[in-house]
Amino acid sequence: MWSAILSPDFFSTILRSTTPILFATLASSIASKSGITNMALEGIMLFSALFGVIFSSLTSSAWMGLIITMVIGGLIGLILAFFVLNLKTDEILAAIAINLTATGGTVLIMVAFSGDRGVSSSIKSISAPEVVIPLVKDIPFLGEVLSGQNILTWIAIIAVILLHLFLYKTPLGLAIRAVGENKDAAESVGISSRKIQYIALVLSGVLASMGGFFLSGGYMNMFTKDMSGGRGFIALAAASMGGNTPVGSLLVSLLFGIAQAFANIMQLTSMIPYEIVLMVPYLATLVGLAIFYYGQKKKKERLSGK
Repeated sequence: MWSAILSPDFFSTILRSTTPILFATLASSIASKSGITNMALEGIMLFSALFGVIFSSLTSSAWMGLIITMVIGGLIGLILAFFVLNLKTDEILAAIAINLTATGGTVLIMVAFSGDRGVSSSIKSISAPEVVIPLVKDIPFLGEVLSGQNILTWIAIIAVILLHLFLYKTPLGLAIRAVGENKDAAESVGISSRKIQYIALVLSGVLASMGGFFLSGGYMNMFTKDMSGGRGFIALAAASMGGNTPVGSLLVSLLFGIAQAFANIMQLTSMIPYEIVLMVPYLATLVGLAIFYYGQKKKKERLSGK
């Protein structure tokens, strides 16, 4: 097992496993910064994974499939915003409705489109390209880890930088943070909290859709039922542990990527039952949250002098 963990393939798998979680974590972070918890990430990723396969097949282009999927993800974020902000629906219940719709709806759409039920085996989808980095690819070990990664992995890392600049260096980013921290104070200086939260949820939907597209157009090259595998919920935990910041999201997402990669290694090299191995990423989530909130509790106690 140790030889497998120390191999380039293991570290390459970490980056690959981190990518969809990172996109979803960034999506959760920007929504939370505006004061809304986007628990519909799981559903958005599921819909995006399916539509990514369908539209990349119809257009014979991974890029067109990605763009259309991003539009659909933004529309789902818009629908969530409409229910929460206009109809005053509880944000958790609205998100649960989207998640449940995605669970059955994706299968129904796949059956209607191709006749497939569990796996989109008859749809010839186009995967996003891999990036071979000149010079780096020839470096022992490092070249095997970095070169050959799917382009969406690098887009996710770039998204961390862009989102950080957006939230902390632009007027709109400042407005999003102001609304999330104190809506009444933001409105008192002329900021429309509803407009800002609409924008944040649409952007959240777009980011989550990129994670969903990666699942079926990068991590795999097909759609399978429930292929998001709880990554949307893991992303909620990761965003909270990362302080809802882009850099924190990246660091914590890497931890969950390591847990997922470790689970993959255990499936191949361990005598532990398969079902227990599948629990590793979720156990890591529980342990991580427990440690995080224990630390938060101790910090509050120190500040209050107890």
